[in-house]
Amino acid sequence: MTDQRSAETQAYRRWYKTARWQKLRAKHLKAEPLCRMCLAQNRHTPATVCDHIERHKGDETRFWSGPFQSLCKRHHDSTKQRQENGRQAAAIGLDGWPIDA
Repeated sequence: MTDQRSAETQAYRRWYKTARWQKLRAKHLKAEPLCRMCLAQNRHTPATVCDHIERHKGDETRFWSGPFQSLCKRHHDSTKQRQENGRQAAAIGLDGWPIDA
């Protein structure tokens, strides 16, 4: 299967595979080990993603300097993506059901 992303996107996605990013990611997750969005819901979930709070859009300076937040994969792949795409992110209650806005 071929990568359908633009050449520009493919170029900056390579930065995530560098030793420099892995070191930065590990340092950030050590300093902030719990998912920020889960904490806002009174849940203590280990974070596995060092997320760029603001989209870097391929800007190398912004990519490396952040700001960053720690997220669990679930929040990164759902809530955060919905927010970045301009859709309202559904808040999930402790019971696992969506909370009305």
